[in-house]
Amino acid sequence: MDHKVNYLLRLGDNALVLSQRLSELCGKGPALEEDMALTNVALDLLGQARMWFTYAGELEGKGRDEDQLAYLRDAHDFRNVLLVEQPNGNYADTMMRQFFFDTWHYFQIGALTRSSDARIAEIAEKSLKEVTYHLRRSGDLVVRLGDGTDTSHAYAQTAANELWMYSGEVFNYDETDEAMVAAGVAPAAAPLRQQWFDHVADIFGEATLTMPPVDAWMQKGGKQGRHSEHLGYLLAEMQFLQRAYPGAEW
Repeated sequence: MDHKVNYLLRLGDNALVLSQRLSELCGKGPALEEDMALTNVALDLLGQARMWFTYAGELEGKGRDEDQLAYLRDAHDFRNVLLVEQPNGNYADTMMRQFFFDTWHYFQIGALTRSSDARIAEIAEKSLKEVTYHLRRSGDLVVRLGDGTDTSHAYAQTAANELWMYSGEVFNYDETDEAMVAAGVAPAAAPLRQQWFDHVADIFGEATLTMPPVDAWMQKGGKQGRHSEHLGYLLAEMQFLQRAYPGAEW
């Protein structure tokens, strides 16, 4: 597969899978405001996924549009990182997963606004305001959970410890990533990783949370199509209507 198409699918799949995870919480938020916020973030990510998929389909040249890329690929064809497919768990799990992703996403999208590919830069520019809000919100909630009650602090620390091993895959660059860096399309891993660690450390300091070891072992494989068992169940629910009624339209 063309490196740029593969890269665009990774961006789209990250946004789509996390959007689906958050959509599962619609009507189940701990408070009405949070319920609405979760749904709005899910919709933002879905809109971003559509833009990445549309461009990927155009470059691929096989006639696949955004719907086909979202609903007619199997789990091994998805290129999202393992972090975004992890279950929602309790609310601390949900927000810690979101915070880890949002921190990377913010710096990644900011760098992509300067991409040598004008279309990628345009999509990133359209997404940046939403992504900025996502990071501000998830960071604030991590602080409130960590620096709240003894119970909320314990839940937040446990979530950080358990999800930490999924946080580093975004910086594990392969041939596709390096080709995009060489072409000036995407940012290099090292500066993004440093920005990510610096911001996470600042928020964890405010939240009175202990940051897991920087050099801890990290999971990987999602970007190459090797996923956890969770993705298959997520896709079975998300893709059911299109699979059951091929080509159905409203």
